[in-house]
Amino acid sequence: MATTFSLSSPLLLHNGVQVPQIGLGTWQSRNGEEVVSAVTHALKVGYRHIDTASIYGNETGIGKAIREAGIPREQLFVTTKVWNSKQGYESTLKAFDQSLNELGLDYIDLYLIHWPVKGKFKHTWQALEELYEEGKVKAIGVSNFHVHHLEELFRSAHILPMVNQIELHPLLTQKEIIGFCHQHKIQVEAWSPLMQGHLDLPLLGALSTKYDRSPAQIVLRWNLQIGVITIPKSVTLRRIEENARIFDFELEETDVLALDGLNINRRFGPDPDNFYF
Repeated sequence: MATTFSLSSPLLLHNGVQVPQIGLGTWQSRNGEEVVSAVTHALKVGYRHIDTASIYGNETGIGKAIREAGIPREQLFVTTKVWNSKQGYESTLKAFDQSLNELGLDYIDLYLIHWPVKGKFKHTWQALEELYEEGKVKAIGVSNFHVHHLEELFRSAHILPMVNQIELHPLLTQKEIIGFCHQHKIQVEAWSPLMQGHLDLPLLGALSTKYDRSPAQIVLRWNLQIGVITIPKSVTLRRIEENARIFDFELEETDVLALDGLNINRRFGPDPDNFYF
């Protein structure tokens, strides 16, 4: 079935900024030729959303690929994040400037607090609000925030987050957080949508056969249909292309619900209430 989705199809944030619903994640993509090759190929295929973070250590490579691609800046959406050790008001402003310099950009499309560091994330948010008001970033948000983290942030925030990027996949559907974010017009974004390769689930196998698609394509299509942004990571050119071929079929609603039903609250990454980095 034909759909209206494409690699540049956007979701609208509460401040009016448009975000392409699918992007390229770059966690563990090594700086230099590996990440340059991945981003270059993704942009060639049609991706317009690139997600990175200062802690990934690959912002310079991503910036190089963006410059060499020659795509007009306004057609791209670039996300990066402030790392935990850099949180706090002044240190966040410095960290932002460093990321901007390493990426070689004039502005960032989306800047996120990477993890909710206790005692720091509210001061960090003040810096993000300032960067936003100065026009240095088009949108601001958080990553790995539970409901109680968001509620704490709300008590001092002048601007509500536009995005909450969380681990989200069929084994961790995060319905409570999604519902809370929707209530406050915060767009949810999925990291590790492909469960770090743990795709050998019987239901995914059955749906893969039914739709003649890979298990990864089934999961990414589910992401689109539940209305979240998704950023599958790969440095393999074939997989970058495969992850983009999810716009010419549609999961039946019963299959979307069946994938929802796989939830067992299984995390492949750290718990935002118990991280020590």
